[in-house]
Amino acid sequence: MNLESALKYHFAKSPSLTDSSRATSSETLTGTDVMAAFGMCQSKVSFGYAAFTGKMGLSRNDKEKAIKLLTQYGMRRCDKVAALRKLSPKIKVKVVQILAKFAFMDYSRSAASVTECEKCRGVGIIYAKKDVTKHPGIIRQDGKVIIEPWVETEQVGELCQKCSGKGSISCACKDCKGRGTAMVQEETERQGVPVRKACKRCSGRGYERIPASKAFRAVRAVTDGISVATLEKTVKPFYEDLIQECEREETKANSMLKKVTSDFGDV
Repeated sequence: MNLESALKYHFAKSPSLTDSSRATSSETLTGTDVMAAFGMCQSKVSFGYAAFTGKMGLSRNDKEKAIKLLTQYGMRRCDKVAALRKLSPKIKVKVVQILAKFAFMDYSRSAASVTECEKCRGVGIIYAKKDVTKHPGIIRQDGKVIIEPWVETEQVGELCQKCSGKGSISCACKDCKGRGTAMVQEETERQGVPVRKACKRCSGRGYERIPASKAFRAVRAVTDGISVATLEKTVKPFYEDLIQECEREETKANSMLKKVTSDFGDV
């Protein structure tokens, strides 16, 4: 059993009423075996299991736990970066926490993810003060004004054009629509069959990553002791390593779950 197939055990399902007897083979996993396997994974590879369940939205506590463990990993590695080593201990912890949060958000992204619209801040409507005509007035054909137009300045809500009033924006790549591949028009016309290749915009991922500049702006709000050039040159590799650490730990958790469900005696 891998992590993806384990998701179904976290959701309620209706009972299957049938007159056939249940499988009694020694190789068949019971619900107790599966729960024991999950407990073993949480014990052996706590970070990887928490990162996966947090990414899938199964547990908010696991998400917070994964960010905490990722922060601890970052604190053990941050002294290797000169720009972070020179910071005071309190500021250093805050900076690593910010980078860990953004790294986990990037790790959790997929083509199905949505993010809050930055323009309307998730409301779907943008409010602004505009002149509203209460009465158009009365003007004769010769241009003489009988009654002046009645215009007042009021706060008016308009539909957000960026998110079309939804309040959220899809993270899927705008070119390939989350597929990861794009149609090559020239080759398709030449060969007469659909020809696809990896999308250049998202490099085949199917979604757009969180720009590192967003994390750096959050860091700059905490301290101005690190310049933008330093962040791009020395801190960015550290930030990318945090993202890769989440992926490495998830791989370990997946391997552990496969090992546990195949043979309990070897663990």
